[in-house]
This record gives sequence, C-alpha cells and structure tokens, in this order.
Amino acid sequence: MSPGIGLMKRRLEKEKDAIALAVSGIAKKYNVVPDSIKTLETKYHDDAGDWYVALGWDEKKAIIQMDSVQGTITEIKEI
Repeated sequence: MSPGIGLMKRRLEKEKDAIALAVSGIAKKYNVVPDSIKTLETKYHDDAGDWYVALGWDEKKAIIQMDSVQGTITEIKEI
C-alpha cells in the first residue's frame, strides 16, 4: 500500500529548488546559458501543490509550471 499524496515528501520543497529546475528546463529547451536567465517571480499553489516560476532571458519570458511532488516540469508557456 502506497502513502497518499498528503503523506509523501515533496521533492521541490523550497523556492530555490523550483527555480533551479525551471532554469534547467529553459536552458535545455531554448539552448540558453543558465547565467543569463533571470527569475522574475515565483508562486506556490497550495491546493494543487504546483510551483510557478516566471523567467526572463534576452527579450523572451516564460512561465514554468512544476509538480512539487514529482519534481518535474509539467508545462513551459512562453509569453
């Protein structure tokens, strides 16, 4: 029997963990140097358990949605 989602330890517990994963995802997808990526905003959704991180680089911006339990990026939306 596996524990419920409320009993599982989150893999993205801290804001800096979410930012690191988001920067990594953008660097891979857009072939950007991680040092040139700026964090614009972060938000944690309590009910869904998701992190949202807004990043900017060059003239582009993107919002990255991540599942904190799975520790994975679920969506990258360029704005």
